[in-house]
Amino acid sequence: MAGRSKNNKQMNEQELKDKENVREADEVIFDNPDKNIEDFASSIPETLPVLPLKDMVVFPYMMFPILAGRESTIAAVNSSVEKDKFILLVSQVDEKIEEPTFENLYRTGTVAKIIQVLRLPNGLIKVLVDGLYTADVKKFHSGKFISATFELKNPAFKPDNELEALMRQASKLFSDYVQANRTIPQETLVAYENIKEPDRKLYYIASTINASVQKKQKILEIGELHKQYYEVLFIMSSEMEILNVEKEIDEKVYQTMQKNQRKFIVQEQIRILQDELGEGVETDPEMVRLKEKIDSSGMPEMVMSKALEEFQKMKKTPPMSPDYGVIRNYLEWMVNVPWALYTEDNFDLRHAKKILDEDHYGLDKAKDRILELIAVLKLLKEKEIHKSPKGQILCFVGPPGVGKTSLGKSIARALNRNFVRISVGGVRDEAEIRGHRRTYIGSMPGKIIQAMKKAGSVNPVLLIDEIDKMSSDFRGDPASAMLEVLDPEQNSTFNDHYLDVDYDLSNVLFITTANVYYSIPLPLLDRMEIIEMRSYLDFEKVEIARRHIIPKEIAEHGLTESQIRFEDSIILKVIREYTREAGVRNLERELSSIIRKVTREIVEEGLKKAKKPLAITEEMVQKYLGVPKFKTKLADTETKTKIGSVTGLAWTSMGGDILNVDVTVMNGPNKFILTGKLGDIMKESAQAGLSYIKSNASRFGIPSTFFKDKEIHIHLPEGAIPKDGPSAGITMIMAMLSAITKAPVRTDVAMTGEITLRGNVLPIGGLNEKLLAAVRSGIKKVLIPKDNEKDLAEIQKEILDQLEIVLVEKVEDALRHVFSGNKIKYRK
Repeated sequence: MAGRSKNNKQMNEQELKDKENVREADEVIFDNPDKNIEDFASSIPETLPVLPLKDMVVFPYMMFPILAGRESTIAAVNSSVEKDKFILLVSQVDEKIEEPTFENLYRTGTVAKIIQVLRLPNGLIKVLVDGLYTADVKKFHSGKFISATFELKNPAFKPDNELEALMRQASKLFSDYVQANRTIPQETLVAYENIKEPDRKLYYIASTINASVQKKQKILEIGELHKQYYEVLFIMSSEMEILNVEKEIDEKVYQTMQKNQRKFIVQEQIRILQDELGEGVETDPEMVRLKEKIDSSGMPEMVMSKALEEFQKMKKTPPMSPDYGVIRNYLEWMVNVPWALYTEDNFDLRHAKKILDEDHYGLDKAKDRILELIAVLKLLKEKEIHKSPKGQILCFVGPPGVGKTSLGKSIARALNRNFVRISVGGVRDEAEIRGHRRTYIGSMPGKIIQAMKKAGSVNPVLLIDEIDKMSSDFRGDPASAMLEVLDPEQNSTFNDHYLDVDYDLSNVLFITTANVYYSIPLPLLDRMEIIEMRSYLDFEKVEIARRHIIPKEIAEHGLTESQIRFEDSIILKVIREYTREAGVRNLERELSSIIRKVTREIVEEGLKKAKKPLAITEEMVQKYLGVPKFKTKLADTETKTKIGSVTGLAWTSMGGDILNVDVTVMNGPNKFILTGKLGDIMKESAQAGLSYIKSNASRFGIPSTFFKDKEIHIHLPEGAIPKDGPSAGITMIMAMLSAITKAPVRTDVAMTGEITLRGNVLPIGGLNEKLLAAVRSGIKKVLIPKDNEKDLAEIQKEILDQLEIVLVEKVEDALRHVFSGNKIKYRK
């Protein structure tokens, strides 16, 4: 392994020991004690073995020990020793290559004389070489080892003033360089000063400086001594700049360490003197500021005691200690969390109603409940009871985009309280709510304490968004941690793991939001009052767009209401053909898109000077928004009756929709097929419906042998959409009865209801959305379970006026409303 210098990192400890103790070598192959350089030029052959060097360059007049281990290198050394002991030293271009090729060797090297060869116990050989002449390779030759034909080139020089000046400058720079570089011994200068020849001085400097192989090789390749001196001066100047920068860095680091150490010593001396004198006056401005914040924070007595204890601990902790930063961060949180700062409440009911009406259209039930809450808070304040009423944690439940979060902001604005929102959707770790203990690196308080710091007061309106989307894993159950937060009996002593002290949350007005409440754990649900926020009707969306969305978007786009106008019919077109949602988020997005495109046209065409506002037309809507994205699903009321096809009603996260159920009966094996991407509950409901029909076949006038060798197939269209739930039970029974008896079904009737094996119709949820879907689809009559009669009081009058609602208690109650001409009768 040729080319290993003394500092080669790959050399193991045994190799270094062998190198330093050459007398312990097993065998001395060749030893020439005469190390004086003679004029060998005439006796040097034209072709010599090549010894490739790794990470080093050997110059003439220099003596170097080289470790070799590659077979080809050892063969080259042996060949040289057996002949005339001359060898050509050539550096590798890439020192990482173990077996160099011709392309990986420089074309200029040094002819050297082998002075000594030692064989080491580990199989390596140590070769001591003495550099003689530089040489340019003419051609490399392959074999057991690489050899080369070359031409000697001793740079000729003539002593002159320039050379003398170069030598003096080089000597001065070299002296400075050795003084600045700690890795070079001072004896190097003594040896340098004893050299008289200009070329030897040059090569001595070149072999001593810490430069790369590429830079040293460049010196070797230059054929004129003056130019070689210039190159050496350039390299030394560059190295001196680097050494000076390193020295400055060392001095700055040292000064910083000295300053910090001196500051620490002085602080310790002051602290000891203060302890001796019995004085506790702080001198560090940061300490003074922190102590003032603690004193003025208004902390309860127990919390203040804990904070002062941590403060005293921090004073005794060295600033360089990791614990100092931990304690400092803890105290910063303690003083930044509000303890006694209240905002002045505004309990004026008229003001609150005005704010709620300004910000939201409709939502009468939610607004009434909020006004009731404000009234209670007002009476409690008059009686000087500074606690939130128990059982007043509201949970707004409804589909996306109906105004749950914005309603929380309106409550804060009406009460003149600070508003802060946290989202717990997707939270899995209990520490997200309660915080992490200070023993962990990077620990911090939980979301509740962070929200209180952000609020800046002890009585904010704190909105906990998406509370139905929390989950749990091995790190704990955040919903269980939320129990203490939302329990008025416990939240006055809420304990965050990071602060590790009780924090009073009883003055906070908590409001939570969810899309569905059945996914909220029951213990958590029990602590909240559910206020359901229904989907908006079309006319309500028109009003919301006119009152809130359009004025806001016009202002945000730099327009005025005198420049653009939307008719109600245009807004309704956007609602029905470009959005399908329970709320108004997509409606806002589409209207914004129209206004944005109109703004561009105004800028481009100069319509700003027009006297009349630009009226948006249906053609412009289609031009700006493209082809309609949705088509209102209308019931097929033009066909008066159908066989085997019944219209049901379904609830979706975007509101309600109609659900067509198609049934066909075929000859074949006794088989029951369900298609349309149905869930397990819907499949079970269909199976229960078929069982009910079979068990009551005689009462429906169906022969007892009918189901033998009959295949019944139920399909719900739009098969890519998952469908589930029990409320389509009565719809599937009616569709199967129609297909089996060939009795036509009225197409202007829709229904919903869960069924039992005894034919009872059970109540369902989402009645408001389902009736709204019926109105949109042109349905005239809707059959609902009798137990849902109480829910009709919550339905808007605008919906009820357009529908005939029929209450059914059992399946047979629905027959005369569904089948045209009483074609099917139930015989008791």
